[in-house]
Amino acid sequence: DIAWWYYQYQRDKIEDELEMTMVCHRPEGLEQLEAQTNFTKRELQVLYRGFKNECPSGVVNEETFKQIYAQFFPHGDASTYAHYLFNAFDTTQTGSVKFEDFVTALSILLRGTVHEKLRWTFNLYDINKDGYINKEEMMDIVKAIYDMMGKYTYPVLKEDTPRQHVDVFFQKMDKNKDGIVTLDEFLESCQEDDNIMRSLQLFQNVM
Repeated sequence: DIAWWYYQYQRDKIEDELEMTMVCHRPEGLEQLEAQTNFTKRELQVLYRGFKNECPSGVVNEETFKQIYAQFFPHGDASTYAHYLFNAFDTTQTGSVKFEDFVTALSILLRGTVHEKLRWTFNLYDINKDGYINKEEMMDIVKAIYDMMGKYTYPVLKEDTPRQHVDVFFQKMDKNKDGIVTLDEFLESCQEDDNIMRSLQLFQNVM
């Protein structure tokens, strides 16, 4: 029945509009986000409902982000990695992540090109946002990932495994041996070395 369908459509539309006006932060128009991401309008609506369910104010702060993320890794300590991940999502460095920030990052991680995913990963590893990755930054991220995976990883990891992992990868990436990895070095190393790419894909699975 067309009249009933139209009534349902109008009711849902009104409910959506009411929901959007009741939250503290109203996201950009879904049409605009659809153009900026690799999600359909319907997918964005579903994502928004889920985001709003977890974050009724329309934004998520770091503590809430850590609490949500910790649920996925009950056997390890996800707090440090969640901190770094939050900073990568918080592109404007305001201390809060809006729906637009969340869905833009998710679009890259789930449906972006290899180049887009690598650029995003570089930004994650560049903790102080100076445009380079140093060995300490890489060590901090890798150790945070190992801590998050917990003691139930197989095979059981030795305490010095993260350091060994970083030593090998950093040596391969720092092509001119100046102690830092630039974006170009990072992109080139990842795309020419299958071992590095496989490890990054494994790490991306925990995002």
